[in-house]
Amino acid sequence: MENKEEEKVETLETPKVKEKKKDKKCHEEIAKLQEEKMALNDKLLRISAEMQNMRKRYEDEIARIYKYEGEDLIEKILTIVDNFERAISLDDSNLSDELSKFLSGFKMIYGNLLNILNDLDVKEIECLDKDFDPNTMEAVLTYHEEGLEPNKVVDVMQKGYTYKDKVIRVAMVKVSE
Repeated sequence: MENKEEEKVETLETPKVKEKKKDKKCHEEIAKLQEEKMALNDKLLRISAEMQNMRKRYEDEIARIYKYEGEDLIEKILTIVDNFERAISLDDSNLSDELSKFLSGFKMIYGNLLNILNDLDVKEIECLDKDFDPNTMEAVLTYHEEGLEPNKVVDVMQKGYTYKDKVIRVAMVKVSE
């Protein structure tokens, strides 16, 4: 009889043990699935953040392009302004009346070009008698004379310009030693 009672106890415990093992497996599987879920959520958050960063960089780049959209044209116009300045720098007292009239026409065109550039927020870099600034100037010559402070701009060989807040052409200058 004892055998029968032992069998009954074993058969009663076996389903409970099986159920506990099953519960343990379920808990392990749930924990594993929760880990995977957390990893995927983390990955989703990272990808979402990267997409937002990319969108922001793209919008910033578009804004920068729109801000400086006329830069190439302005750089080309600056060479024309340089040529007008060379023509205007001629001494018109030795010119005939006809050439003097041409020169006055050049001065009017030059003035109109400067007004247009000023309206576009193009500004000349003021550098004569200022300290040399390597960010806005390029020293093409050095000059030594007693009594001059070192690192001062003595002469401007070619004017430099800024467009809005950006240097589009550095000034070529002669600097004291």
